[in-house]
Amino acid sequence: MAHIDPSRENWQRFKDLPRDTPIQMLNLIKLRALAEYPADHSDHAKGLSGAEAYAIYKEGFQRVVAQDGAAMIWHPPMDCVVIGPQGEWDEIFVMGYPDSATFLKMVKNEEYIRDVVPHRTAAVADSRLIRFSG
Repeated sequence: MAHIDPSRENWQRFKDLPRDTPIQMLNLIKLRALAEYPADHSDHAKGLSGAEAYAIYKEGFQRVVAQDGAAMIWHPPMDCVVIGPQGEWDEIFVMGYPDSATFLKMVKNEEYIRDVVPHRTAAVADSRLIRFSG
């Protein structure tokens, strides 16, 4: 079963946690071979790979959150998987946010919703997003 967006229960758990302390978000992303844009999107039928679409998404969301002090704090190159299946995740990174209110502000941001999220939706086949405090 693929996980692209949070379940209602998980989203509520996130919102119920303290909003005024720094958080980190671990992102595990499996990309589609070919991005799947809706027919009315300007990138439909351009033949973008999932990796190309996700690169557009990463640039966009980092731009949106940078003004609020959030940033990618860990994005290592993967050498190999030691335990687990090879190729399970294509992207692994950690975003740091001054607080969860900043993350919530991002997901409600009109530019993010309109111009950035469609690239994530087109690119991602499966994902995990795990919150850590600290």
